[in-house]
Amino acid sequence: QAQLDDSGGGSVQAGGSLRLSCAASEIPYSRYWWGWFRQAPGKEREGVTVIYTGTNTEYYADSVKGRFTVSQDKSTNTLYLQMNSLAPEDTAMYYCAAGPSVRDGHWFEESKYIYWGQGTQVVVSA
Repeated sequence: QAQLDDSGGGSVQAGGSLRLSCAASEIPYSRYWWGWFRQAPGKEREGVTVIYTGTNTEYYADSVKGRFTVSQDKSTNTLYLQMNSLAPEDTAMYYCAAGPSVRDGHWFEESKYIYWGQGTQVVVSA
């Protein structure tokens, strides 16, 4: 059964770091778009970063550029999100997602991501 298992969330103080993981099962890892999305309380879900495993092309939301880094371990089909310099506004439920294709320039179009993790909570206190 195709499945994404995301983990690694927790509570940290502002300025701290966390690393999220997303383990994929029964999903073709290569030549897929893999993304991290987040949803803060009372807000719509938004894209954080995506990576295309075929070319290692990465895109980041402006709000996280320079602080967050997406990476992958192809040997274990695991996606990571290293989050540094966390701020209270980063508090959200974080989801990993995967899909076979996205429209050029529409990297965070959620309808293109057909597999989703269950989410992992990140809380950043001031």
